[in-house]
Amino acid sequence: MIKQVLHNFFSITLAFLVLFSTVSLTVEKHFCGDVLVDVSIFTEGEKCAMEAFEMKQAAITKKNCCKDQIDFVQGQKDLAIKNFDDLEFEQQLFLTSFAYIYINLFEGLPEQIIPHKDYSPPNLIVDLQLVNDTFLI
Repeated sequence: MIKQVLHNFFSITLAFLVLFSTVSLTVEKHFCGDVLVDVSIFTEGEKCAMEAFEMKQAAITKKNCCKDQIDFVQGQKDLAIKNFDDLEFEQQLFLTSFAYIYINLFEGLPEQIIPHKDYSPPNLIVDLQLVNDTFLI
């Protein structure tokens, strides 16, 4: 029981490890001055209420106190994907022979003909062993 639970736990853990190591994320942060207003992962960050006012001021003073910071977390892209042609000759030979043998391993047996399948035995009127008093010991 404990072995099965540990096996399932480690399988799920390794699946999540592979998933999260290959996923890329973009984290967007919006600051008004030095104050963090919003952090978003999947959508665009929410702007502060001062954004419209700051845009007008930026046109006059060429200085904007609101800024967006984007952090990009790059996932792993170097996954080893091998083709059958990339394998050595011995490995190709082993794989083809294994596949051929494995497919032919489970061939069905020919349907056997049972000649007495529809035969019904005769009705017993008397038990001959009791009538003749012969018993097998």
